[in-house]
Amino acid sequence: MPASTDALATQSAPLAADGTPMSGVIPYINVEGASEASAFYQKAFGAKEVRRMPAEDGKRLMHCHLIIHGGSLMLADAFPEYGYPLQPSHSFTMQLVVSDVQTWWDRAVAAGCTIRQPLEVAFWGDLYGALVDPFGVLWAMNQPA
Repeated sequence: MPASTDALATQSAPLAADGTPMSGVIPYINVEGASEASAFYQKAFGAKEVRRMPAEDGKRLMHCHLIIHGGSLMLADAFPEYGYPLQPSHSFTMQLVVSDVQTWWDRAVAAGCTIRQPLEVAFWGDLYGALVDPFGVLWAMNQPA
């Protein structure tokens, strides 16, 4: 019998090996140049790298765990030889909901993100904009009204 939704809502978040809480939906993306992407996300989004696992070739990352604004983002290089070829990002958006969106926006643009949709008040009342990072990942930023 499946657990009730009330029981699921009160479960404690499991912890990663480093003690970082791991709960909710955690995006796991593949990029070309995961090490460089980690460095970029640290600069553009204030990410904190909490775990890194190099691949056997010593050049790529088989796993990297970042924390951005309290949420986890996992990333790795593409490994076509193991059935994980690089697939360009086009069907998802990384969404950052923050209370000081202009600060986050300015830092991301200064780091090298390209503006896809200018930061402005959207029809639903929030301050919203969209960016693309140098790795082709779409990011949206939202400051609730």
